[in-house]
Amino acid sequence: MGAGMTPTGGTGRFLVPVAVWALTRAALLLCVFKVVTLPGPDVTSDVSVIYHGWSEVLRTGTYPLGDVTWQYPPVAALAVLSPALLPFLDYASAFFVLACLCDALVLGLLLYAGRGTGRRTAGGWVWVAGVPLLGTTAYARYDVMVTAVAVAALLAGVRHPRVLGALAAFGALLKVWPVLLLAGTTRGESTRRSWTAAVVTAAGLLVVCTAAMPGALAFLGFQRDRGTEVESLGALVFHVARQFGWQGRVELNYGSLEFLGPHVQLVSTLALGLSLVAFGWLVMWRLLARDFGVSTPADAAFTAVLLFTTTSRVISPQYMLWLVGLAAVCLAFRSSRMGLPAVLVLVATGVTQLEFPLGFVHVVTSDAQGVTLMFVRNGLLVAATLVASRRLWKETVPAPVRRDRHRLPVRPSGPAGQVSRDGTADTPASAP
Repeated sequence: MGAGMTPTGGTGRFLVPVAVWALTRAALLLCVFKVVTLPGPDVTSDVSVIYHGWSEVLRTGTYPLGDVTWQYPPVAALAVLSPALLPFLDYASAFFVLACLCDALVLGLLLYAGRGTGRRTAGGWVWVAGVPLLGTTAYARYDVMVTAVAVAALLAGVRHPRVLGALAAFGALLKVWPVLLLAGTTRGESTRRSWTAAVVTAAGLLVVCTAAMPGALAFLGFQRDRGTEVESLGALVFHVARQFGWQGRVELNYGSLEFLGPHVQLVSTLALGLSLVAFGWLVMWRLLARDFGVSTPADAAFTAVLLFTTTSRVISPQYMLWLVGLAAVCLAFRSSRMGLPAVLVLVATGVTQLEFPLGFVHVVTSDAQGVTLMFVRNGLLVAATLVASRRLWKETVPAPVRRDRHRLPVRPSGPAGQVSRDGTADTPASAP
């Protein structure tokens, strides 16, 4: 128990967010079980139709090779098959219950991590608020399961770098993006341990998956051929162009509604170029950063996922769940400077529910309401990305390096056990 914390106050810090979580999640369950019906398309059909169909194929001993909508790494099969853990429920019901359990696990991890010196329960509150802001999509996709793995990885990595590496690799083979959790690992032994564990875990899982069933890597080709999805940053070009007679259309393509027509390939290529620029900035930051605090791995992971989400050719609504989870981990640490980007992500998540599913017809038709929603949501993501990147840079790259990038002074390592500004023991900054 922290200094000055009364038993009653300490208990209240955790009981209140748990109570709010229970109320909001009960409302979500009522929606996905269709006791309450919301306007817009039925988001649960992905589970009852698509996921269920994939599970039937997977049970035959092969990945869905003939289905271009299967764009997920091989370990995603575990998420799709997971409803079999609850055989007394039908497929969709079991999936929703498991999604809720993963949601509860994330809250438990964040509240547990929020105890003690240098920590706070703000991270738990970000998660409590963020999931219902996204709405029923949060329980109708397997992203909540992936986010649970990512949150566990970052929190465990504070003391156990190998666990961070192993979980990041497992998460990456669930849905790729958790590989970015390794971007901000502390220099030196922590980086060597976590990256080595990630490589070994990923290699082992890939060997098992490719040996177990054919088609483990088929997702790579399907993902490569995706175009510009109607909710992406690049899609704003065509939402506006439609107002001036652009002769394109919106069609279901590779599992999502995409723009097809003149200049779409150019915009898709430019989006890939932006992602390469984001990657270049991330590599440069990694080379120049020297001041690693206890919150740096989470701050860097949050920033990296923001960079690649915002510049992606596809920004599906469920992607917001990744950002909410990582923002929550950042705010579990008092030293994190990601407060404003986290708030921007929360607001963007609420706007996302307004555009999908509630106002998706307006987005697809590019009317005034749809275009406004997309500009607001994507504008918030751009703002969050720029603010997070700037704050990460200022917190971790020493001023002499920022002034002259040709000189790379390395801060001398203190004696073992030296306490950093975050109240944690420093480790020698001996390797990138």
